[in-house]
Amino acid sequence: MVRKAQKLTIDRAKAINYKIVAENFYDGALAAVEYEYWNAAGVLIVHSAIAYGDAVTIKFGGVKSKGENHQALVNLLESLIPDSSAKKKALLQLYKIIDYKNAVSYSGDIYERADIDQLWKYLDRFRLAEQLLL
Repeated sequence: MVRKAQKLTIDRAKAINYKIVAENFYDGALAAVEYEYWNAAGVLIVHSAIAYGDAVTIKFGGVKSKGENHQALVNLLESLIPDSSAKKKALLQLYKIIDYKNAVSYSGDIYERADIDQLWKYLDRFRLAEQLLL
């Protein structure tokens, strides 16, 4: 049985708020990197990407993904955004970022600069593709 993704209805005008939250997480990640707080930077990078994704789903569909399964965000974006090369690039990067979420948050692994550099690449590529959508 396929479970339908849980969604919250959100006023489309709130998309800008989610974008601002995403930018705050992004800036927080930059500050964490400055102090070499690698795990903190990783968590903030992941949450920045999720908030950017929420901004897009709210803008396009007036909804956002609800729950702990952030892969549902990728699926929701897939269903709401018209097909384009920007969409494909954005979804691939977001998928890679979400793959890191549990590891950086809950595994107890110590992240290093190289790990965060990789996450930055994914986030910056996601943001670039996302800018074409917002």
